[in-house]
Amino acid sequence: MKLRVLGIDLGKTVFHLVGLDSTGKVVIRKKCSRRQLLAFTANLEVQLIGMESCSGSHFLGRALRGQGHEVRLMPAQYVKPYVQTNKRDFLDAEAMPKRLQRPRMRFVPIKGEEQLDLQALHRVRERWVNAPHSGGEQIRSLLLERGLTLPKGRSHVDALLPRILEDAELRLSGCFRVLLAQLKIELEQSTARIEQMDRVIH
Repeated sequence: MKLRVLGIDLGKTVFHLVGLDSTGKVVIRKKCSRRQLLAFTANLEVQLIGMESCSGSHFLGRALRGQGHEVRLMPAQYVKPYVQTNKRDFLDAEAMPKRLQRPRMRFVPIKGEEQLDLQALHRVRERWVNAPHSGGEQIRSLLLERGLTLPKGRSHVDALLPRILEDAELRLSGCFRVLLAQLKIELEQSTARIEQMDRVIH
């Protein structure tokens, strides 16, 4: 069977396929696993395959290109307007061929493994960068409850927290001092991880 366009709605384990012929008529509605999908597309004649750009789409896009297919990834915001009713997997899959054929459609380039690795490094680093900020704010808040005010900024927390922990005249319980010490270690470990990630990215 020859298809003009095949739309694939990606799931974690189950994929939904909708195929259109040259007249725009739906001739395939199929549900399958990843292994079944690649076995099905290996013997399929189709001009164009479209998927929403999401987790796993770049891997599958490379696998389908390896079979000789032309594959396009579309940003999710460009697919959603073409879904007719409420969220359903087959309806999502059917929206993709319609959007693929629009003349002014924008596509997402399929990333290689090196590009995905670099993207993953930046995403994880960003999360680690935000974690010390929230940790520092938590320390400031906890100390404020004990009548100790620290200026805003991570550098002030780094500079003043060791002095607070060493100051025996401050009326802080042993339990609270242990908590502060653990938070201090957490901040230091986060900084070390970020520095290591910076070296990897560089």
